[in-house]
Amino acid sequence: MNLFKIMPVLALLFMLSCKKSDNPVGSPVVSSTSPSSNATGVARNGEIAFTFNQAMDPLTITNSTFILKDGSSNVAGSVTYTGTTAKFTPSVPLTSATVYTATMTTGAKNAAGMGLSNDVVWTFTTGGSSSALTAIDLGAAGNYVILAKTAVNNNATSAVTGDIGLSPAATSYITGFSVTNATGYATSSQVTGNIYAADMAVPTPGNMTTAVGNMITAYNAAAGKTSPDFSELGTGNIGGKTLVPGLYKWTNTVIMPTDVTIAGGPNDIWIFQISGNLTMSSAVKIILSGGAQAKNIFWQVAGQATLGTTSHFEGIILSMTGITFQTGASINGRALAQTAVILDGNAITNP
Repeated sequence: MNLFKIMPVLALLFMLSCKKSDNPVGSPVVSSTSPSSNATGVARNGEIAFTFNQAMDPLTITNSTFILKDGSSNVAGSVTYTGTTAKFTPSVPLTSATVYTATMTTGAKNAAGMGLSNDVVWTFTTGGSSSALTAIDLGAAGNYVILAKTAVNNNATSAVTGDIGLSPAATSYITGFSVTNATGYATSSQVTGNIYAADMAVPTPGNMTTAVGNMITAYNAAAGKTSPDFSELGTGNIGGKTLVPGLYKWTNTVIMPTDVTIAGGPNDIWIFQISGNLTMSSAVKIILSGGAQAKNIFWQVAGQATLGTTSHFEGIILSMTGITFQTGASINGRALAQTAVILDGNAITNP
């Protein structure tokens, strides 16, 4: 082999290897982002984060170096840094169906004082709809404050304002109300309204079949809504939170260990999709704010809905598994269950 011929090639390779890199040895780089770049349908409460390939100087990870923008406007929020990950938490929920731009600037430095070689910029688009949610159509199910398929059991004395319906089960499965039968309906001193069941005189059986069918249709409509505004909020613990209008989704149980505020205008809509149970602790309250109305709040619950003793609930519960009101619990709304509704000295009021 002629060394004189290969020496120029070796020299060139050596020079290339010595050329300054875009990322000098030891300089930090962003290894991942959350959400990923150009992601769509991002929940309005989704995590916004940069992860670095090495530990950074926390004093350089601030609102000056981690910036979130809606168009040309900076989004207000707080920045935290743990391990190798910087997180941005907006002060208010992000706007639905909106493109956001996140930037980590070269001011972010590692412990040795070396910064990013270039600003890192990426965009994502939030989920939800740019138009307002529409209410769930209850159809004939909306004629009842309590509607069930298998039973309505009451440990007296409750105060029910509105009609009670049961189908396909018969009147005998409505217990604890001291029912007085009439033609096509029944009454009770505990009910300001009428009681209907599938075995009563016509047209009640047909009306009840329609109402139950509409209840199931409404449940499916609520469960079938896509592109949620908020996903897994609080990992299912919504105690102490203020819930703005929108579509919420959880893939597990939701609990309310402390009071919850639902804030919005009189025409705003809330739909809560819950794949597990809904459990409200004793003495906890849902508080309506800003003109929000119970008739516009829909809780679609695949599991059991349980309202703790002396708690107060707002909204329409559409449950596949059943609804239990513990002693002294109250609701301004409707209890619509595909199995049974259980009462124990409760106040149930039409919204």
